[in-house]
Amino acid sequence: MAAAMEAAGSNRRNARLPPEVNRAVYVRNLPFNISSEEMFDIFGKYGALRQVRIGNTKETRGTAYVVYEDIYDAKNAVDHLSGFNVANRYLICLYYNPQRMNKRQQNDLAKKQQEIKDLQERYGVDGQSDKL
Repeated sequence: MAAAMEAAGSNRRNARLPPEVNRAVYVRNLPFNISSEEMFDIFGKYGALRQVRIGNTKETRGTAYVVYEDIYDAKNAVDHLSGFNVANRYLICLYYNPQRMNKRQQNDLAKKQQEIKDLQERYGVDGQSDKL
């Protein structure tokens, strides 16, 4: 029986994973008052964790990044915890995708630059001079 379990473990290691699978998991829709210990309890059931980062600013509250030691543990956690109910909130677990995050940051930057330009036009400020 031990040989069968060992074979299943090695089969798991040889399986091809989709390209979006990553050791870092992005978690949304978390309760705002969740603690790091609770995150380690929930996500640690699926494998060894390297890091848990919980959002603490207005824009990042309710989100977290969970980094696993092993990519297969991350896949197992995403498969089992997507839709998991924590304090009457259903978790959304996604693999971290740097291209998507960079795109969002670029969009935010463009919006802020446009907002500054609109304010400069509205108040007749060129943004270059130091005169008041």
